[in-house]
Amino acid sequence: MITRREGLQAAALTALSYSRVPGANDRVQLGLIGAGGRGKYVMSVFQKTGQVDVRAVCDVYGQRIDEALTKAPGAQSFTDHRRLVEMKEIDAVLIGTPDHWHKTTAIDAMNAGKDVYVEKPLTHRRQDGPEIVRAARVTGRICQVGVQQRSGAVYLEARERFVRSGMLGKVSHVHCVWHGGPPRPLRSGPAEKPSNLDWVRYLGPVRYRDWNPPQYFNFRAFLDFGGGKMTDFGAHWIDVVHMFMDQDAPLSVMAAGGVFHFQDGRTAPDTISALYEYPGKFTVNFESFALPNGAGYHVEFLGQGGRLWINRNRYEFHPGEKGAAPIVQEFPGDITDQHVLNFLECCRSRKLPNADVYIGHRSCQAALLAVESYVEKRMLHFDGQREEVLPLSA
Repeated sequence: MITRREGLQAAALTALSYSRVPGANDRVQLGLIGAGGRGKYVMSVFQKTGQVDVRAVCDVYGQRIDEALTKAPGAQSFTDHRRLVEMKEIDAVLIGTPDHWHKTTAIDAMNAGKDVYVEKPLTHRRQDGPEIVRAARVTGRICQVGVQQRSGAVYLEARERFVRSGMLGKVSHVHCVWHGGPPRPLRSGPAEKPSNLDWVRYLGPVRYRDWNPPQYFNFRAFLDFGGGKMTDFGAHWIDVVHMFMDQDAPLSVMAAGGVFHFQDGRTAPDTISALYEYPGKFTVNFESFALPNGAGYHVEFLGQGGRLWINRNRYEFHPGEKGAAPIVQEFPGDITDQHVLNFLECCRSRKLPNADVYIGHRSCQAALLAVESYVEKRMLHFDGQREEVLPLSA
């Protein structure tokens, strides 16, 4: 268990850490682990900063390695992440693997003296979070989790302008919505496993099963590999709630849903609603379902002074006074850019990043509690200090 105090304080740098700290004018030497769509995209964000050289890429699928190498010609390639993190010239790694590999790759990288940018959700299992936090603190490595709202100007401004100023007033409820776009069935993939895809290594800690194309190409739809919409999308919005409300652990959660739209073998719910209670006397509802007419995503804070609606490119504050004009501000661009720049700055300064591993752990933990509630079909009561689900009452 990691306490709140331990989680938020920076550890002293080890001798190994000091040996790999880039100077103010040094280019960061980057390795990519997990070269799927998100991994390659975030790698390109790193590259366009002009501060990074991609020195190596790693994936279990040769085709994805080849695709990544077109963006990073001259980089070394690996199918085993352990070979990549052994490279002495690597300063930092970007982890874009499926969720079930995040723990192992992040800890191995930090133990090898590398700073880490790991995509959300931080973990696939709730109990793995404290181990990653501990590794970061013991090794003194920077570990940024890809909940990029923490660096987004739209969120930082809205929090200061409406929440911390007191304009929003006491918040009693937060409504989080993240609906997928037009319903899409699972990608089937090739019936025969590609010869350049290491299926056994892809499974890693997950129990063995024969080649199953949907479970590779659509891993988020299967609870063996991810947490479905609750961790893919919910981890983002729960993190925004934590950021704005200065809380990081619910008192209780109850989730309901199921595979209501698709009948294609997936095990993660395509429809889910989770209701949380937090200290400070407010509730949070996260909901996600297939929306035929397009995507919709936002967080709405309901306060005594009005309501604040926000997504990644816009906020709207609607004052409580009748007839008062709303305050609306647009923020174009991808906030991932700001999050990557914050990580690179912290690789040099050794300050904790905006989405430090402890912050990412606590937001992922809350999302995973909802997954557990859904699977177990019961309300969970949670002790945030001990990071334990409380036993059922007699």
